[in-house]
Amino acid sequence: MPALSWLSRIPAPPLAWQRAFAIAALVAHAGIAVTGSVVRVTGSGLGCPTWPQCVPGSLTPVARPEFDALHQWVEFGNRLLTGAVGLASAACLIAALLVRPRRPRLIWLAAAMPAGVVAQAVIGGITVLTGLLWWTVAAHFLASVVLTWLAVLLVRAINEGDEPARPLVPGALRRLQAFNVVVLVALLVAGTLVTAAGPHSGDANTPRLDLPVASLAQVHADLMFLYLGAVVGLGFAFRAVGVPRQVWSSFWTVIAVVIAQGTLGMIQYWTGVPEVLVSFHVLGSALVTIATAALWTATRNRGPRPVPGMTAVAETPTPAGVRA
Repeated sequence: MPALSWLSRIPAPPLAWQRAFAIAALVAHAGIAVTGSVVRVTGSGLGCPTWPQCVPGSLTPVARPEFDALHQWVEFGNRLLTGAVGLASAACLIAALLVRPRRPRLIWLAAAMPAGVVAQAVIGGITVLTGLLWWTVAAHFLASVVLTWLAVLLVRAINEGDEPARPLVPGALRRLQAFNVVVLVALLVAGTLVTAAGPHSGDANTPRLDLPVASLAQVHADLMFLYLGAVVGLGFAFRAVGVPRQVWSSFWTVIAVVIAQGTLGMIQYWTGVPEVLVSFHVLGSALVTIATAALWTATRNRGPRPVPGMTAVAETPTPAGVRA
């Protein structure tokens, strides 16, 4: 990157700072989905009825009889949080560009953070300008899920090397992991459909997805049980072949958050989808995504983190086939 050669004269931030920036981006990308759910359940989705301005002629809320003041400030507050997400994401990219030796994979993962913020701003604008059409709201949420997954990879990349990924589990288990990820994607998509047909539209005048909520919720629940069953099966397979300790730690985290999320979803359905539980359920979906991504990275090793003047900085994980 010749145009960025001047960066070589700036010292790289300490490793602890790099980790802090990446964790901040992870929390921000997951958290913005939660605050977006607050906008939706409070009916504030069109509190700022235009974009990028809040109201015609002003970037900030303006007291007008046709606009509810609370809805304006809830939506505008969520837009302001996008700026915080952007700052954390930009810090990740700047830090990655300063690291020596240059690490292309780290740079690309870091670059995905601010690029995702820009993409989310565009999707958010489309969502507002189309009057909160359900599929735009779904796309907005799913984009946050993708960015959350990539942020987990970024956090891991800071602490690992740049070698080709060396699997710590047999090929059959990697394929089962891939199946789990596919089921998780289907589970999250089904969740957006339940939301699209449910009572929390973000605005009282927004048309809903014309499908029965009970049927969509049943599909969502079935996919949750399928995902949990696949993860449990993966655990039995881990026990059979023997895996490193860090894989077990990540595995039990996935089990815990999936059970908690499934329980919360059932309570949410039985109690008539109260607003506060919707936001907790969105938080749960972010935690499930984070835990699944962490398990994915735990079953692969890219060698020690490169440091100038040193040949290794990380301990070598126990290979597959040796019990922790």
